[in-house]
Amino acid sequence: MAKTSKTKPSGERLKNPAISQQLQRVPGWKAQDRRSSITKSYKLPSFRAALAFVQFVGELAEAHDHHPDIDIRYSRVVLTLSTHSAGGLTEKDFALARAVDGDG
Repeated sequence: MAKTSKTKPSGERLKNPAISQQLQRVPGWKAQDRRSSITKSYKLPSFRAALAFVQFVGELAEAHDHHPDIDIRYSRVVLTLSTHSAGGLTEKDFALARAVDGDG
């Protein structure tokens, strides 16, 4: 299980230079919708593995109090992160992306 951060990430909307900097720290994540969200696709070995991954992401999301949009199609899971209350990307999105990937 990935570690969770002890400090609470900021919910302030990030500007483009900060988004570019943060994207360098989350390999495989791509900015979408005019940089208002980030997304990443995961290919798992089976539907059962995809469900287990979604459960893992759900636990991380609860721990971070920040919840992704999740699209599951058999063994492919697509996560999309955005801070809707801020109208775009915040540090919270990148913190959760790092946690999902085991770097946060």
